[in-house]
Amino acid sequence: MLSTRALGVIFSLFLCNLAFSQQRPNFIVVMADDLGFGDLGVYGSNLIDTPNLDRMAAEGIYFESFYASANVCTASRGGLLTGRYPIRLNLVEDVARPTNEIHLAEYEVTIAEALKAEGYSTAIFGKWHLGSRIEWYPLNHGFDKFFGALHSNDMPEFRLYRDDQVIEDPVDQTRLTERYTAEAVRFIEDNRDNPFFLYIPHSFPHVPLFVAPEFAGSSDAGLYGDVVETIDRSMGTLLDKLEELDIEDNTLVIFTSDNGPWFEGSSGQFRDRKGSSWEGGLRVPFIARWPSQIPAGSFTSEPAMNIDLLPTLLDFAGIDLPTDRPIDGRSIKGVLTSQESSPHEVLYLFNRDRIAGVRMDRWKLVVESFYRGAVLSSFDHQDSYYAPFGLLFDLEKDPTETYSYTREYPEIAEQLREFLVRGQQEYNSIVLPNMWNR
Repeated sequence: MLSTRALGVIFSLFLCNLAFSQQRPNFIVVMADDLGFGDLGVYGSNLIDTPNLDRMAAEGIYFESFYASANVCTASRGGLLTGRYPIRLNLVEDVARPTNEIHLAEYEVTIAEALKAEGYSTAIFGKWHLGSRIEWYPLNHGFDKFFGALHSNDMPEFRLYRDDQVIEDPVDQTRLTERYTAEAVRFIEDNRDNPFFLYIPHSFPHVPLFVAPEFAGSSDAGLYGDVVETIDRSMGTLLDKLEELDIEDNTLVIFTSDNGPWFEGSSGQFRDRKGSSWEGGLRVPFIARWPSQIPAGSFTSEPAMNIDLLPTLLDFAGIDLPTDRPIDGRSIKGVLTSQESSPHEVLYLFNRDRIAGVRMDRWKLVVESFYRGAVLSSFDHQDSYYAPFGLLFDLEKDPTETYSYTREYPEIAEQLREFLVRGQQEYNSIVLPNMWNR
């Protein structure tokens, strides 16, 4: 028969195991800047070698139909961190610059703020781009630590900060990716026994491009490829550190991009690139790995968006969503872990403050594009079969958005047009008059 002391030890071990099983998960969100859908091996790249991200996809899940919430940097980052369409955040006029007032309002609730309030340690190592003044910087939005830059590397006054102090000006950009990674590794080591949220928004492959001398020429895709392969090595370092510390089973790691590629990079098979509302401007890579929760070798074509990260992470952490404001994102926990369908009825694809497209299941309605700088709205020639709906694309049959099926499926076009009008009313989206030349 066991002694009282032995029973006490067994009970204590039971409580420790119970506490461990109930420990809240860690979250790491890594976001590349202007990385295209087709720039990774798992998404079809033949010129850029990304073994670590490919491994991450093989050991977790990758999405075929994942969207940025905007086709440019600032708005997309605001959508990711708040779970709200950027039009609600007043981030759609332009990107944040040292010369303007654009910033994430202090009353917005970020992933970092929501998790920090529940005991999480939080950090951002990389490009903030949600306000170019110290009073708008990350430590005022829920982050305990900041190491990085306030805006894009092509803008003046590009300086490197540690918290609220400038530590380098001018910045040696050839080592930025490695330095962000080193800070991340230290943060993970320091918080191995505490729940943490780590956000790594890389400065690259946004132009101008830089790479460490020892990695120059390593890719078959020029300097751009060298830069992407450096980011891939960074991902390998992070994954190896989680395994070394034996916390990978309690850590969700996510990799994505803020929008499509700019001057270089691949949109894959998709139409156009950054700045457009076609698929190439908004459809981005999304890979998630969590060995204890996400089945290895998973894949989904269900539509989702970066506004889904806040509700998803809070869902995994058992934390309620804010109730004092609309949250447009939806938890994709079921998509990640159980191959469930998308929780979205539709996704709105914005160009600044206008809804340019609506995605529903396999269908996409496009109502705005550009021609020689002019905005072409509604595509509503009065003598055309697609008036007044727009162009209807079947992304399953025709992912390149080459042929409209408005004539063949007028009832689908009308349904999406109704969602468009509803969205314009809810988000106070501007509706432009027709600008086609008659």
